[in-house]
Amino acid sequence: MAIKVVGDIVTENETHQPDAVALRLDDVSLTWTELDARAASVASSLAASGVGPGDRVGLIDKNGFEYFELLFGCARLGAVLVAVNWRLAAPEMAYILNDAQAKVVAIHHEFGPHLADFRGDLAHTNRIVVIGGSGDDPSYEAWLEATPGDVPVVRPDPDEVAFQLYTSGTTGNPKGALLSHNAMTALHRVAGSWGIEYDSVNMAAMPLFHIGGSGWALFGMAMGAETVLLREADPGALLQFINDHKITHAFLVPAVLQFLQLMPLEGIDLSSMKLMAYGASPITEEVLIGSMEMFDCDFIQVYGLTETTGVVTMLPPDDHRAEPEKRAKLLRAAGKAMPGIELRIVDPDSIDGIDMSNPPALPDGEVGEIWVKSPANMVGYWKLPGASQEALPGGNWFRSGDAGYLDDGYLYLHDRIKDMIISGGENVSPAEIENALMKHEGVADCAVIGVPSDRWGETPKAIVVRAPGTSPEATEIIEHCRSLLARFKCPSSVDFVDSIPRNPTGKVLKKDLRAPYWEGRDRAVN
Repeated sequence: MAIKVVGDIVTENETHQPDAVALRLDDVSLTWTELDARAASVASSLAASGVGPGDRVGLIDKNGFEYFELLFGCARLGAVLVAVNWRLAAPEMAYILNDAQAKVVAIHHEFGPHLADFRGDLAHTNRIVVIGGSGDDPSYEAWLEATPGDVPVVRPDPDEVAFQLYTSGTTGNPKGALLSHNAMTALHRVAGSWGIEYDSVNMAAMPLFHIGGSGWALFGMAMGAETVLLREADPGALLQFINDHKITHAFLVPAVLQFLQLMPLEGIDLSSMKLMAYGASPITEEVLIGSMEMFDCDFIQVYGLTETTGVVTMLPPDDHRAEPEKRAKLLRAAGKAMPGIELRIVDPDSIDGIDMSNPPALPDGEVGEIWVKSPANMVGYWKLPGASQEALPGGNWFRSGDAGYLDDGYLYLHDRIKDMIISGGENVSPAEIENALMKHEGVADCAVIGVPSDRWGETPKAIVVRAPGTSPEATEIIEHCRSLLARFKCPSSVDFVDSIPRNPTGKVLKKDLRAPYWEGRDRAVN
């Protein structure tokens, strides 16, 4: 299929296999013809609500048909969908919707309490529609029915923005990564190397507000596969789901794969599985070997970031099946660069004055920052030219913030240049947690670090200096954070200290704070 912009995914499939199932959720399905008609109806309703080229549309929901209807409806207008992490607290949701200047917000009725909290804070939104219907706002279906007809289709330039995905950064507030049509279509071609075809059944279990969820689903759709949605990744139901729907391809994060090994297999048939992809956080060899034995299918590891539109490297099935002495090393690797992508390991302390368009590479085996040159790199961050310039120096290389080294073309992750915490595949910003902590009257100073967790890879730990005359306990500090932040961002533990170590310029010495918790490990990622 000739897919050049995101909207082509629907129109090309509608032409080639109009009656084939595009999406399935529970007992309901949409054919490609039905999905195309729903996208056209969404486009008409968005246009009637004042949305045009370049405008943003917000969505707060778990995995559902509406994500794709809105995505492809926006594509017909040249507008951009902003899917918001539904696990966030209400103030965090409001921040993203306001930052994106979303003109229309679609929200599932399940998140009505969040809407009640932030409705008055929305500065740019002129229409709210409720999926499932609830309260005084029009339901999603009523909104569609109120504006029959079609609107002229705007075919965007492939270099224009197709997605705006928010990613946590080390500086606090989430940043909107701008991903172009070119970025998505450049990477969809890799799905062919994974054996995804017209008759494949691709499971989308990871949340669609993540590139690991939406990217994986769209890769399969671009190949014409049926996409079966799991509203949320419940490990207790996931194996039965694969059994019932005869899933052939799936992407899961290591934390979910670990949980699945605790589930009973009696009466479960996983023989339909052809390929399991995993990534978003490091995996232990024990979990990986156990998963390979459980599913008995091809496995691939992928490494990538939101800012690279997902996949940068891949460890292919053959490397997973290598002889034991070689496999032990290879399973620690993140794989080799995908076709069309170049990796370079750069010394982050020696970049002043270098040619940023051609940074000097460190020799094999030396640890440095991972830089990525790819046609799928983001355009930049929404309304943040300084951060965009820092992340994309020279305009063609993306600085990942991850530390690693190359060995015979294989990338090995070692640490993070930045302070980012990755917990269960979610990026967690220490600065964001620190800002929340400092709003507690009993906190005089604080720092947040990632510490090892057998369950989540790592979790946030708060290091707190109590304010004079106060004596907050750990449980109080954690509950305070939960009132302001999504639960997965909140500290799982709190240590109280007399002072936070800092260098002469006042910067917190987080490497020193982290060291005791990572002692005895060969790399500072878990």
